[in-house]
Amino acid sequence: MFFRSRRAPALPPHLEISTEAGPLRIRLRQDARAKRYLLRLPADASGPVMTVPQHGDLARAERFARAHVEWLLERIDRRDKPVALMPGDVVPLRGVDHLICSTGTLRGLIRQAPAAEDGGLPRLLVPGEEAHVPRKLVTWLKREARADLEKAVILHSGRLGKPFGALSVRDTRSRWGSCASNGNLSFSWRLILAPPEILDYVAAHEVAHLKEMNHSDRFWALCRQLAPQTPTARQWLKDHGARLHGFG
Repeated sequence: MFFRSRRAPALPPHLEISTEAGPLRIRLRQDARAKRYLLRLPADASGPVMTVPQHGDLARAERFARAHVEWLLERIDRRDKPVALMPGDVVPLRGVDHLICSTGTLRGLIRQAPAAEDGGLPRLLVPGEEAHVPRKLVTWLKREARADLEKAVILHSGRLGKPFGALSVRDTRSRWGSCASNGNLSFSWRLILAPPEILDYVAAHEVAHLKEMNHSDRFWALCRQLAPQTPTARQWLKDHGARLHGFG
């Protein structure tokens, strides 16, 4: 006699629980490889995500969420608020905070300027209508990121003696860079917001994958050879990387 195994009912896309701060919506992501329930807060503003094992169920997911709700609310509260990149906002450029200012003119190029005579921060002067400032500034920041990354990649690939393919700069959220099997490299434009040694480390990391397509001890030794700041840069990204995703 044969018995069919009972399959766990499909999970809904979200779980919503009530808290003192109001309803909290948690995305549910079922993963066949997961051994336990996990809660995380992604670097973007998409909200908390719970990983559920393949045979997990909604009731256990809700109990897990309620058991960790205080931790989750604290993490959300500590997160920096998004910055829209409007005039008056402050944005780091190569690790240095700059004040975004509208030039008041419709045409012209974005340019850096020292602090105003009365002191304050160095400025980024952006022409055009105020509503278009964020879009123009992100386009400019992407160009700056590409220029810096190309210099770093050319330097490190030359030292390694490994040619790279195409280089692209994208609005990635899950990783700072990637290296494809064909040698194409991709990077997050938000690396231009970080100090130069952080961008240099990420460039070296992806170039090292041209030789070692893994994260073995050999890979990390090669990464440190190209970028001696690798340990401190990795820690910096763990400590401050989420903040960079709040811009734009």
